[in-house]
Amino acid sequence: MSERWFEGPLLGFDTETTGVGVDRDRIVQAALVTGTGDLTWLIDPGVPIPPGATKVHGITDEKVKAEGRPAAEALAEVAAALRAAVDAGTPVVAYRAGFDCTLLSYELERHGIEQPAWERMSIIDPSVLDKRVDRYRRGKRTLGATALHYGVVHDGAHSAAGDAAATVALARAIGALYPEVGDLTPQELHVSQIRWHAEDAASLEAYFKRKGRDEAVERRWPLCR
Repeated sequence: MSERWFEGPLLGFDTETTGVGVDRDRIVQAALVTGTGDLTWLIDPGVPIPPGATKVHGITDEKVKAEGRPAAEALAEVAAALRAAVDAGTPVVAYRAGFDCTLLSYELERHGIEQPAWERMSIIDPSVLDKRVDRYRRGKRTLGATALHYGVVHDGAHSAAGDAAATVALARAIGALYPEVGDLTPQELHVSQIRWHAEDAASLEAYFKRKGRDEAVERRWPLCR
């Protein structure tokens, strides 16, 4: 049998940010992790980092001013590395990819940087896979909780590199356990995740309505724009 996607090269992607608004917040740390040639960037976002964000990832205004790279310079390198992954046919793995990919896309646009070829990228999102293969599991589905469920080591939580490494290990674990996802090609899996995410979002929105909450749930994935 030929090599399946979870047995081959994967590129883990994660960011730490100033907040959760994909169209307005900024990246303060980014990581691209392969397990052999990991890349990390500490980035001066050019705006203050709110205390709530610092409490999560520990990155302060003082740190990015002293040690961070200019945003446009660092983000251009992130985009170039992602373009290289697309050209090499390497799947990109991101947990809740809709957040990281969309925020990065806005950041690149903000700085006039060429976008990676999103339409040719095969993205694997363990949060989408986990909901597909274990839909009714109780409890949290954060990266930490999901990694624990699958027996994946999650060192360096809330650092971009630590989260990216755990995300890759989690994707490999789910792919190995569930042929429904493991036997697909990366492109087949990408297309399937678009549908699975939309179906899950619609189901969650219907649940909210039954509870009297008129709350819309984003159906687009991996770019929410």
